[in-house]
Amino acid sequence: MSSNTAASPATFGEAWPEFNDGLTYRDIVRSPDSGLTLIEFYSLRHQTSAPTLGWLQRIENGQITVNGNVITDPNTVLSTGTELVYHRRPWKEPYAPYLLDVLFEDDHLIALNKPSGLQVLPRGLFQQRTVLTQLQWRIKNQESFPVPVHRLGRGTSGILLCAKTKVAKTRLAALFADKTSAVVDNRKVNNEVKKIGKMSKIYRALASGIINKDEVVIDEPIGTVKYPGVAKGLYVASPAGKPALSKVHVLKREIENNLTVVQVEIQSGRPHQIRIHLSFIGHPLIGDPLYLTGGKPQCSVHETVDETFAEDGGYQRPANPVPGDCGYYLHAHQLVLCHPITNEVFRITAPLPPAFLSHEIEHNALL
Repeated sequence: MSSNTAASPATFGEAWPEFNDGLTYRDIVRSPDSGLTLIEFYSLRHQTSAPTLGWLQRIENGQITVNGNVITDPNTVLSTGTELVYHRRPWKEPYAPYLLDVLFEDDHLIALNKPSGLQVLPRGLFQQRTVLTQLQWRIKNQESFPVPVHRLGRGTSGILLCAKTKVAKTRLAALFADKTSAVVDNRKVNNEVKKIGKMSKIYRALASGIINKDEVVIDEPIGTVKYPGVAKGLYVASPAGKPALSKVHVLKREIENNLTVVQVEIQSGRPHQIRIHLSFIGHPLIGDPLYLTGGKPQCSVHETVDETFAEDGGYQRPANPVPGDCGYYLHAHQLVLCHPITNEVFRITAPLPPAFLSHEIEHNALL
């Protein structure tokens, strides 16, 4: 098995400009929406983006064109085939780090060490300050650039695998999908996944409280519930959800700090899986603002949505914590992978961040 530890990692990244470039959203009016007014269309079809008053503000500001013409009358009646374009003005995105370490790179793959606080793909307030943007900037004036083949939460640091070719992307995506689908029920894992020849993902985490057992297998399914500020629903522990499996191994118990250093191998790739599973067993991640107990959010999911709107017309930031909030301690530490092109099995290790080093153990955990 080869390793990425032979050479020091290269570092790249460009500082973010103060404002991003804004965004453009296009819609074509379909027959069911023919006869709606401009304000009716946007307040009905894009109600998760802004309240009605927010969309009214955007229309009156001249931010929407109808068939190429700026229209400021919200009562303009739409017909089938009409092209609508909403121009979101440039805005100052929240702080995000921009430097990335290269842990491994060849003609097909690049593995990055993502810092906590950096989003992987554009979403919400972060449209430019993402890993994807830095990859685009790194290889300018080329048609293709590396793309992430999986995600890490914004607050999660560590190994992020990206594909540099279409073949590598397709095969890596299949590997991740196969690993997740191999969790056939809530009690066992397909034996093939246990073999090191495909993929093994190891995380390091700081869990609150003292976990008494040396090893814990968590197989609680993960599903979604409605939650303010999360348009597609919040992922939570749910008996009606999809199968998920995490293997937790205790590395160190710190009685005086009331925390446990754990290694977690995930056999599936559900969103926020480790955060949810450790919370489910009563040991949420240290500093997690969202999942505090039982694999559910720490606040009521029935909070009334704030109908006031921000300067750009969109909703104000939710008062409740949301999944993208940082503060928790989770690091994608090691990855053993069968190379999608050469079939060579190799290991990638992302050095532990400073916050973890004070809790480092005397021996290295083995995969």
